[in-house]
Amino acid sequence: MKIYLRVLSYIKPFRKHLAASIIFTILYAILNGASITLTIPLLDTLFAQDSSVKTEQSIPKTINAPTLGWINEIIDSIITSFKEIVFSGSQNQILLKICLLLFFSFLLKNLFGYLQSYYLAFVEQGMIRDLRNQAYFHLHKLPMSYFKNEKTGNLISRLTNDVYVVQTSVSAVFLNMIREPFSILVFLLIALSISWHLTLFSLLVIPISAGIIGWIGLKLRKQTWILQDKMSEITTTLHETITGVKIVKAFGMEYYENKKFSGQTFSFFKTILKINRIRNAAPHITEVLSVIVGCVMIYFGGQLVLVDKTLSASEFITFLLAIFQMMPPIKELSSVNNRIQESSAAAERVFEILDTEPRIKNIESPINKSDFEESLEFKNVSFHYDDSDELILDSINIKVEKGNILAIVGSSGAGKTTMVDLIPRFYDPTNGKILIDGIDLKDVKLEDLRKLLGIVTQETILFNETVRSNISYGIGTCTDENLIAAAKAANAHNFIIDLPNGYDTIIGEKGTKLSGGQRQRLSIARALLKNPPIMILDEATSALDNESEVLVQEAIERLMAERTTFVIAHRLSTIRNAHRIIVLDKGKIVQDGKHDELLSQENGIYKKLYELQFRDQT
Repeated sequence: MKIYLRVLSYIKPFRKHLAASIIFTILYAILNGASITLTIPLLDTLFAQDSSVKTEQSIPKTINAPTLGWINEIIDSIITSFKEIVFSGSQNQILLKICLLLFFSFLLKNLFGYLQSYYLAFVEQGMIRDLRNQAYFHLHKLPMSYFKNEKTGNLISRLTNDVYVVQTSVSAVFLNMIREPFSILVFLLIALSISWHLTLFSLLVIPISAGIIGWIGLKLRKQTWILQDKMSEITTTLHETITGVKIVKAFGMEYYENKKFSGQTFSFFKTILKINRIRNAAPHITEVLSVIVGCVMIYFGGQLVLVDKTLSASEFITFLLAIFQMMPPIKELSSVNNRIQESSAAAERVFEILDTEPRIKNIESPINKSDFEESLEFKNVSFHYDDSDELILDSINIKVEKGNILAIVGSSGAGKTTMVDLIPRFYDPTNGKILIDGIDLKDVKLEDLRKLLGIVTQETILFNETVRSNISYGIGTCTDENLIAAAKAANAHNFIIDLPNGYDTIIGEKGTKLSGGQRQRLSIARALLKNPPIMILDEATSALDNESEVLVQEAIERLMAERTTFVIAHRLSTIRNAHRIIVLDKGKIVQDGKHDELLSQENGIYKKLYELQFRDQT
């Protein structure tokens, strides 16, 4: 219940709409009861021969209980006034008045029902929108390590499927918890006013149903968690196979993937059937119990009409209508606990995201920094991931002066990418610190730090938007002149203008409508337009053909001009002119110097890598 109360806390911004919905719900319930109450005078008018009998028996009596006191007097006064207005004139006139009252009561009831549903939908949809937005916004605050440990499909499932389950449950619970209790109260008062003995007997079904429903609800919560977990598996498989469709086809794995997916959907199918079997049991059990009580009640009520003559036929019919009008709301309320349990299980998965504390964040009073002035220094920096004690970086000490190019070389797994990922604070060092102009990166405002950086990676990240939007991503507004200048400097302008809509061409998901070289040049144009003082290039040319590499390398040289640059180089020929080259091996700097100096060191890793690469190229 604690989880569900947390879901309901999202109501706060929509208090006015919720209040309006409650008011219209009350009016709906009152008019719904009034339409049933009018059955008595209608039946008496149609079938009674003596109008005086009608006048005395047409409206239910107030509940004869001393605890009601002055409330009974007010009700008696209203009933008396109603009788004087409606039951004056001939039978035809009375009948016409009753029919008009019925029409207007149903008209207003449906109007209030519509308004109640609208305002309730506004509250429900607004709550769910805010919950989904908050979860999505929070994702952007979480460090890269979080995404390293979480499946993409699982996260997508939580923000779509789980939030949808919360939405449908909240909708049902709100509707049931607001409208149905008022409806039950109105019909209960009508029934009590006619015969409190029969009414109390008819309510015997409630405690029995409550016990059954509580047991079912606990079962549902457990199964709903399992169901959402299985849905996240399906979403993950979909995401992986769609994004990796080329590999699936290339390795002939269609049958394997189909079998895996059908196994997951069959498991989901079995779980959802189990949930439906459990969920649907409650209302049907409640209905059977209600019918048993109803049949007994009809028998004893019939005795009061036929034998004891303490009830008129019209009153007993109205009593039955009121009691049976209570059954659908009670039946709906019987599913509320089940819905709460389902919603709580789904919400718990969403709140797991919201409850994950972002480790990479600003300190209480961060330092504002608008420019890079002197140097960036790694001071005894070590790093390992949370789930491992193995050091990825071990005691890194290096200082890069403003305007210099630092190339980072090493075999796969040496820690090159991890090292440059510490600069924008995708991760924080486990030990040691990184200084920018003598200031610890942790003390610098995170947003300011990242504005000083431009990043171009081997895996180019582009969005399913226009070329213009991708180049200007993160810039906001910029002139066409600046946009085109950046594209020209990145050797991208010529292929862009040949696209169907030029700079307004949609490039597809991840830029799939473009070649690898074109995507990389757009990425460089984006970095050029940002114009940061510090650049990070992570193997930006390693996956390109020779022709594309030449164009991209030219663009990179323009990008590095007069900037402090960290280059992770796969092709060593591209870093000949670096001011400094370091070689990493198992997280440690094992060589440090310029290109010619490192080549002259016999048995050095750099020379071995260079000779191996040169031999492959020949």
